[in-house]
Amino acid sequence: MSSPSNGFECRWHASRQLLAAYLLAQLFALGSLFLLSIPIWASLLGVALCVVHGVWVLPRQVLLTHPQAFRGLRRGGDGWQLWSRAAGWQPVQLRPDSLALPLIVVLRFRLQGERWVRSICVPRDSQAVDLHRRLRVRLKFSRRRWAAPE
Repeated sequence: MSSPSNGFECRWHASRQLLAAYLLAQLFALGSLFLLSIPIWASLLGVALCVVHGVWVLPRQVLLTHPQAFRGLRRGGDGWQLWSRAAGWQPVQLRPDSLALPLIVVLRFRLQGERWVRSICVPRDSQAVDLHRRLRVRLKFSRRRWAAPE
């Protein structure tokens, strides 16, 4: 399994658990804005920022309906690649602070030619159980997993 020529590919879909966690976090943020004794303009600004964040994050990170949402990962002879409907397969460099836990995989990566690091959450309910386990094993034990794309 650790051979660089050994290919691997997986895809995921929107997660109900991730959606519930995001909506709960938004509910707590909005609730705290109304419980704080701050000026009304600050509360309204906070509500507007929460709404803007939801409009941006929900289709791209949680519901995966946006064309730029990453929905697949593969490892081939030329390194790791992520898939989106807008751009197809794009070479990425996985970062060492990626996390592979039984309930969630957090992929930290840098697209080729970009300076900043992005993240993707892949919860357990977004894939078949055996595919999620294979993804975790591949991320933990693959050789050269942090190498830059060639």
